[in-house]
Amino acid sequence: MKFRKSLFAALLAGALFPVLPASSATFSPDPLVLGDPIQKNLDEPVSPIEKNGYLITPLAEFQAQARVLGAKHYNQDREASLVPVDLALGWKRMSEDNVLNRIDIRQDGRFYFWKTNAFPIPRGEIETQSTNMHLIPADSIIEESLKSVQPGEIVVFNGYLVEVRGQDNWRWRSSLTRNDTGDGACELVYVTSFEVRGKQPQTHYAEVR
Repeated sequence: MKFRKSLFAALLAGALFPVLPASSATFSPDPLVLGDPIQKNLDEPVSPIEKNGYLITPLAEFQAQARVLGAKHYNQDREASLVPVDLALGWKRMSEDNVLNRIDIRQDGRFYFWKTNAFPIPRGEIETQSTNMHLIPADSIIEESLKSVQPGEIVVFNGYLVEVRGQDNWRWRSSLTRNDTGDGACELVYVTSFEVRGKQPQTHYAEVR
């Protein structure tokens, strides 16, 4: 869910969305993220995973290295029992300081919003080189790492794009492309390894289930 449909045109054009204060995030001088996230079809079906009363079905392998544009914590919606933190992430041009310093970014209601008064790069690059990702931690160690992430950091993670179903047939399904926008365009990722890049990077791999 990169952008809410009812606000797409106005938000992207900066016409109706109220002017936001400049982002409070201070982006670090870490190396730029040069590549796109990598998605790979499953060689064979992966058994569904049970977590907190939900059934999680892997749809594709997924790995990403990206710059954190924002981190939004949730604890009251239904999804919070699976995804306590959404990360707004950027790569390629959307990981550059001189681009990010000219774009206001916020997250709310499981959506990611951006606004600029003067496009530092083409709109299409903003849309396809950034996203809001819902990250399901495979274990408590990854969950704590996710909760501690700060804007400006580089994160590297592996896992699966997934579909989640509840016992009442509630459904939450990941996007399977980086080129979509709007409701349903977010990646829903079951994260099996997670690293925050820094002076002393620490990587944790969840137990195979």
